[in-house]
Amino acid sequence: MPDNRLIVALDVPNALAGMEMVQRIGPDVGFYKIGLGMLTGGGLALASELKDQGHRVFLDMKLFDIGATVEAAVRGLAQFDLDFLTVHGDPHVVRAACEGAAGTGLKILAVTVLTSLDRDDLDAAMMQGGTIPDLVAERAGRALEAGAHGVIASPQEAAMIRALPQAEGKLIVTPGVRPAGAALGDQKRVASPARAIADGADHIVVGRPIWQADDPRTAADAILRELRDGPADH
Repeated sequence: MPDNRLIVALDVPNALAGMEMVQRIGPDVGFYKIGLGMLTGGGLALASELKDQGHRVFLDMKLFDIGATVEAAVRGLAQFDLDFLTVHGDPHVVRAACEGAAGTGLKILAVTVLTSLDRDDLDAAMMQGGTIPDLVAERAGRALEAGAHGVIASPQEAAMIRALPQAEGKLIVTPGVRPAGAALGDQKRVASPARAIADGADHIVVGRPIWQADDPRTAADAILRELRDGPADH
């Protein structure tokens, strides 16, 4: 049975490339993320095909709009029998998304602060002052109180979020995970796969270190082995 703690991000151009990558990765991975980059390349068709094959699917749309629009969008997406869907962590967005997903198995995950951002980026966007960990904790708590089934946060904040009273029984999903030796790319707040899980994450999301590898199956298997063995410093 696949270890669904690992979610592989299919950040490839279209559904055909996505399905080819799934075949190259093999049966040990059972959970895939489809993001905005593939939306116009047949992303929803790929999601349906993956579900038909028995995989779990995380649709990473990071929805943000007025409540009525978010609710309608989520209600439409919920018809695809998806597992996870991201929205921005603003409470009005979370509440609307949860209304749209009501009565289905779709889990709404709230984005706290994107893992590609640091304090300088937030200053440039005129966001509220304070350290990123403090902002993440505040946004996570408010999103969970608004009904989110879980949050998206960097692995460096996983333990802090797991300690929040609002996080009891909730999901923590961490992008920004990089195996030892992997390039950081555009991620700025990262950790190893096993460390992210040890610090409280339920799922890790890994993209480029797998799909850019010469042998994606070997790359995925190495991460799965690390998850089984635990952090090297334990």
